[in-house]
Amino acid sequence: MTDCRPRRATPPNCADAHGNGAPGQALVEFSLAIVVFLLLMMGVIDVGRGIYQYNGVSEAARELARVTSVHPGSTLGNSPETAAVLATQKNLIPNLGNPTYSCVGIDGAAIAGSCLPDNLVRVTITAPYSPVTPLLGLTGPWTMPSTSAVTIQ
Repeated sequence: MTDCRPRRATPPNCADAHGNGAPGQALVEFSLAIVVFLLLMMGVIDVGRGIYQYNGVSEAARELARVTSVHPGSTLGNSPETAAVLATQKNLIPNLGNPTYSCVGIDGAAIAGSCLPDNLVRVTITAPYSPVTPLLGLTGPWTMPSTSAVTIQ
């Protein structure tokens, strides 16, 4: 028996019955989508690194102020315990700077001379942060500062 139905030709830009049409289309779409996806992922990782850096600098200031309030040293901040905490924090936080120590009153005014009990030791520390994502990297390095004050024991 003969099939008398009219046959339609498949246009050249359509897929055939096996799905073998326009093989380069998926590659082009993937290449466009992967660029956007990777930029977003790098941005998320960069923001995470920035939050880690900011949190680490804050924690370093708190920890240095705490240990310096208990072990002030002959001059403020030069005790072996403070040096050990600073070395540990420098291992944890990339490019952590050297802290500045000052003795302040309860009102925040600087106190000349030696610190007495019930005064505060104030520690200020900074660390630079440089994003690696191309768009965030254009903003240059950011400085992450932190200050903490603790009552001297």
